[in-house]
Amino acid sequence: MTGHPPSEQALAGLHSVIGQYYTQKVEAHGPTPLGVDWPCQPTQELRFVQLLRLCDFSAPFSLNDVGCGYGALLAFLSRRHKGKKISYLGLDLSAAMITQAQQLWRKRGDAEFVVASASPRVADYSMASGIFNVKLNHSDALWTQFIETTLAAMHTTSRLGFAVNFLAPLAGGVGAPELYRVAPGFWTTYCEREFGAEVQVLDNYGMREYTLLVRAH
Repeated sequence: MTGHPPSEQALAGLHSVIGQYYTQKVEAHGPTPLGVDWPCQPTQELRFVQLLRLCDFSAPFSLNDVGCGYGALLAFLSRRHKGKKISYLGLDLSAAMITQAQQLWRKRGDAEFVVASASPRVADYSMASGIFNVKLNHSDALWTQFIETTLAAMHTTSRLGFAVNFLAPLAGGVGAPELYRVAPGFWTTYCEREFGAEVQVLDNYGMREYTLLVRAH
């Protein structure tokens, strides 16, 4: 290690690899939880419940869904919060994933999908489910830069706050090397320091992971 942060070129390469990874998933499994590398719908939706604790559903709001896949969060919102006025924008690194989402939701006038690493608009809230978990064979330094730049973009494009989740460390300290696990304190402190935000940690929902609700002051 030289001590220098990874280059913008390296980060762009990482974005490309992530896009290819999820393109292969959705081409193999279609617009299903497996198509976005989740084992099943119940756990996928349990994560949505935690992330959405950030939002005030008593009034209309806008939402950026970072790493949206085929729009599973939009489907969940349509069922669980039917009738609520939510302006939804989904973004993903995989063009194939966005194509699936656009086909699925082509009749929804309040939803748009774009291929992007950062939202082109400012919304009330942003959220990302599981996008930091699978680092494949990338270095910790490059993956950390990916998380930092993604969080910074979410902060910049969110008026009220953003929500993300992470895998927690295993009790034995050893896990699959392609998965990224980190203790809650690391990114909690980072968001408090870098964004001047108030951070709430949710970690009591039955899985070895946690959700950060990052509220703007």
